[in-house]
Amino acid sequence: MKFNNKEKVILSIVMAVWGLFFIGSGFVMQKQIKPIIHTEYSLDVKARKIPEAQAKTNEIKIKDLTIEINNPISVEVKDYLEDADKLDDKVLRALKLDTSLVNINQAGEYQYTITYKKKKYIGKITVKEKELPNVTFTLKTVTLKVGDALSTNPRSYINEKISNEVYNNLTLDLSKVDNATAGTYDYYITYKGTKYQGKIIIQSLGPTVMTKTTESCPTEAPEKDGKCVCSDLTKEYDAATKTCIEKAKETTE
Repeated sequence: MKFNNKEKVILSIVMAVWGLFFIGSGFVMQKQIKPIIHTEYSLDVKARKIPEAQAKTNEIKIKDLTIEINNPISVEVKDYLEDADKLDDKVLRALKLDTSLVNINQAGEYQYTITYKKKKYIGKITVKEKELPNVTFTLKTVTLKVGDALSTNPRSYINEKISNEVYNNLTLDLSKVDNATAGTYDYYITYKGTKYQGKIIIQSLGPTVMTKTTESCPTEAPEKDGKCVCSDLTKEYDAATKTCIEKAKETTE
């Protein structure tokens, strides 16, 4: 299809007009569209040390304590608290300690109280017996005559030397021993739950028994083997006068 010059001019004008229209429409639409903005956010985390004053707490936690008998107890309230160093100073100063119910001289369990603003916190103090030393010892085999008295002193039956602390906590058992009848008997000493066993031999007196004089002897002639014997060997005891007299001189023929 061929266009003449006039038609070509008209077509060019039309195309130019449409071109200008589309270009203008593009500018208008670009202004109406809002741009999308992408924003990136970053979080800057910095470690900060909490001031010591802000780290303090008002929470009161008390301890249960154990002491040995006769040991003194503290009068400082902080010694009865868990984490006392973390407690607010104002709270610590306001605490009131009461240990009046605790008897340190007698073993047992006792209560103490800490008071803060009319609120009482109750704790426990256990007073225990003093821990005894660990020792071992051996027992003697004791030989006595019928009728001899049995010693009630535990030291009489122990071979080793023992301290007063150990001695005061020994238990001597002579219940199975009959000192009036000849024979071999067991006796026991108990210390810290350990029971030691020894033997006591009671011997008969035999056919001859030495009898004591029925008279009391004077000071100058104390009794010996049932008789009054003068301390001065140059004298002899006179039973009639109950005095010491010069020994009679031997005569020679």
